[in-house]
Amino acid sequence: MQRLIIRGDPGIRKGGIIDYDGAEQVLFQVTRNGDWHGPDRVQLWCVIGPEEEREDFEFRNFIPMHLPVESVDAEAISVVQKRGKPAAQG
Repeated sequence: MQRLIIRGDPGIRKGGIIDYDGAEQVLFQVTRNGDWHGPDRVQLWCVIGPEEEREDFEFRNFIPMHLPVESVDAEAISVVQKRGKPAAQG
């Protein structure tokens, strides 16, 4: 699991899947920054990881400030799925 800062908005949202560093990574969390004040481009601060780490994310079995952080431009991201599937209602 790691934090990924994306400069720009490739149209991805929580639950989406990207191809990053040669592996498919799930977007567990996406926080949008910079719409009103801040950098020239919007930034998406994401927590990503393989599907196997979803349970660790949901139960907070990690220390957020100890996650490795990387930063990339939106053009460097390959989008596999833009957003997660909606939760079943019932």
